[in-house]
Amino acid sequence: MARVVVDVMLKPEILDPQGQAVANALPRLGVTGVTSVRIGRRVEIEFDTAAGDEAVAERAREIADKLLANPVIEEYAIRVESPYSEVST
Repeated sequence: MARVVVDVMLKPEILDPQGQAVANALPRLGVTGVTSVRIGRRVEIEFDTAAGDEAVAERAREIADKLLANPVIEEYAIRVESPYSEVST
């Protein structure tokens, strides 16, 4: 099994009103020194396959190109995670 994480973000030249709203609220919470906030989304895809990282990443790239990201306004990054490397907060 392989897990792929796809992080989708608005391109830098695209305005991010949600990020701007968060940035504007931070001083009211006592948080200072933040110059910019950008909001995106994280998509986790688990593949039931023994294929190598390159093959899994290519399949994830195809999914991201066709379904997860709007190439006009968004960009994405893909990373293949070890099935045992789980990060929690």
